This record gives sequence, structure tokens and C-alpha cells, in this order.
Amino acid sequence: MLDIQLLRRDPDQVAARLATRGLTLDVAAFQSLEAERKQLQTRTEELQARRNALSKQIGQAKSRGEPVDALMADVAGVADELSGIGSRNDNVQARLNAWLMTLPNLPHESVPVGGGEADNVELRRWGTPRALDFAPRDHVDIGAPLGLDFEAAAKLSGARFALLRGPMASLHRALAQFMLDVHTREHGYTECWTPYLVNSQALLGTGQLPKFSDDMFSVRKGGAEDEDPMWLISTSEITLTNQVRGDILDAATLPLRFTAHSPCFRSEAGSHGRDTRGMIRQHQFDKVELVWVTAPDQSMQALEQLTAHAEAILQRLELPYRVMALCTGDMGFSAARTHDIEVWLPAQQAFREISSCSNCEAFQARRMQARLRNAQGKTELVHTLNGSGLAVGRTLVAVLENYQQADGSVEVPQALRPYLGGLERLTANR
Repeated sequence: MLDIQLLRRDPDQVAARLATRGLTLDVAAFQSLEAERKQLQTRTEELQARRNALSKQIGQAKSRGEPVDALMADVAGVADELSGIGSRNDNVQARLNAWLMTLPNLPHESVPVGGGEADNVELRRWGTPRALDFAPRDHVDIGAPLGLDFEAAAKLSGARFALLRGPMASLHRALAQFMLDVHTREHGYTECWTPYLVNSQALLGTGQLPKFSDDMFSVRKGGAEDEDPMWLISTSEITLTNQVRGDILDAATLPLRFTAHSPCFRSEAGSHGRDTRGMIRQHQFDKVELVWVTAPDQSMQALEQLTAHAEAILQRLELPYRVMALCTGDMGFSAARTHDIEVWLPAQQAFREISSCSNCEAFQARRMQARLRNAQGKTELVHTLNGSGLAVGRTLVAVLENYQQADGSVEVPQALRPYLGGLERLTANR
């Protein structure tokens, strides 16, 4: 959520920064709500002063033995008007809050301005794509003999699901375990196992609600329509970040670094026709998530470290990739700055996103009321960051395509061999 004080001080500046994200801020609508709020606040203060004065007069009249019926009637009238104004003020505040909840974060001043993917800026590359002496196949064709089955998954659940057997299931498990081990043993993250179902307040905290409800899967216990829905998580960013919701943290304990391996569920609303073949865009997929909670002056440095931690996984797997700074028009709703990591896929002859690392600054913390107590004893909002370290299914895709052999087998990256009993090659028989 944006800082309401900043909006009040300089709505035109906020509008200009949001315009770089392609959003037209209705400044007039905001100022109209603000004028109504101020009018109600002024009238409330006037009535409270009137009530206090009347109470004083009543006390004085009683001490003199004078009748107070007329004064009491005035007090009752003031109380009635205050009650009505309170209801109107609650309505204005609710409308203002609902409007604020729909606004994305302000881009950091360092973010390149642009309208979409074409305006993203490459920061660096690592590795060189292998020169294959045969025509590369995509992960669907490579994986089918190794246990990647979309037909069985469709029979169970419909389109955009995958079922893994044998070598594919083992490789998927090995990748997740490898990622967790690196992040917990070498990068200092605390491993968590979190719920996969959350309440609406959790999604409000990290920004999925109210704007992106169509991208989520909701469930009601026993189909009860009169109950608030629970929601399947679209990322464990939701559960990891919301651990600090409503908390006041000791600044000395920061930064907090959390990681979790979880399934993620996304309806992929609005993505019809995109990446329908294979595992690139699924309704259910696994991800190892990384979350930081930091002091405000540490968050941009933390973004660099978080990105480097995600990159380390690709480096250990010897998968070529590049890091992109997303432009203002291509960033996610809650992000102030985002680094996308894109891995090389030989079958597509292209780099494809495998991790998105974002600094949300105080945007999520303001929604969650997550704060720290600084050295001066004062409270301030923390900053939150998140990133994939990595998306397990997409990493599996990258391993299959980059380590494919002419005979249809797949070489196992050195870093994964200890997790597969020393196995050096995946074949249809293993």
C-alpha cells in the first residue's frame, strides 16, 4: 500500500511515478475523498469541543442548583450528530482504503522507465550455451521417455498439469533438495514449512488481494457458501512474509531470511495461448522461495544479495543465464525494483524467466503493519523482499534441455549427482 501521507503532500508526484507503470492516477477522485474526510474531521472536532463545553456548563449549573434539561438535550443532539458523522467517516475511510489497495507500488528511482518487456535492461550474463552437434529437442520430447506425462495429468486434473514418474520425479526432488541445502547451509536462510491454504488477510498483506483474485484458487470447506474462502497459495512468499504481520521486530534481529519449498497454485488468468506446451506455465508447480525482512536502509543491498543467491543455484548447475532489470511497465504489483533471472533454453534458442527477485520496500509492510523498533525506540515500517531460488519445474526444464544427449539420455549435472545416488545419466531405463 502506498503512503497516504505522500499522496496528501504531493499527489501529482505520485501520479507521475505511477504513470511510468502505465497507470493513470485519478488525482481528482482522491482529492474529492480527502476533502470529504477533512470536512468530516473538522466538523467532528467542532462537535467534540461543543460537547466538552456543554459538559462543563452542565457541571457548573448543577453546582448552582440550576436546571440542566436544555443543556442535556443539546448534548444528546451533539452525540447524535457525532454518531452520524462517525458512520460517514468510516464509509469515507473504507472507500479510501479500498482505492489504495488497488494501486501498485511506486518504482524506485533506479528502475529503467519503459512500457514492457522490450524495455528491460540486461545487467549481466553468466555461462556460454553449449554447442550441440544435433538439433535440440524441447523438454516435452526429452522428458516423455523419462517419465514426464501430460496425458495422465490431464486425465486427473485437466490441462496445464504434469505427472512425473521415475527419473523425472527423482530429478525434481533432487533439485528442490539441492536448492534448500545451498540456501540454508551456505546463504543463511531459515527453512520453513508453511500452510498451503491461507486466509484473505494474508493475501491482502502481500498484495494478491483484492486486485488479483482471478489469478488465485479459492476453496470453501464443504462448499459452504456462507464462509469466507480459504486460498491456495500462489507462492510461499505469501506465508513466509506474513509471518511478521502485525509484529514489531527488534532492529538488532534483522535481516530475517526465510526459505520454503512448496507447491504453488495459479489459475493463469489472462494467459490463454501462452506456453501451453510443456511445463513452462502450469496451474500447479513447485518453487523454492526466498524472503527477506530488512531495515529500510538495507533493502537495496539485500536485493543484490538475494539475486546472487538465486544465481548461485544456476551457477552450481552450470546453466547459462542472464539477469535483467525490469522496467517500470513490466514490474509486478508490489515491487519497487525487480531483477529477473532468465535461463537459456536451447529448444527455444531464448532466455526464459526462472526467478524474479523483488524489493517491495515498505509496500507490503504497510499493508501488514510489520514494523521494527529502531535504536531510538521509535517504530518504523520494515522492508520486504522476495525471489525464487528457484522455480523447480522450470529448472528441471532447463536441465533437460541443456544436458540433453544425442541418444535421448540426459547427463546429470555434477551438483545433483550426490542427490541421485551418484547417477551420471538419466535414461529411459533408469
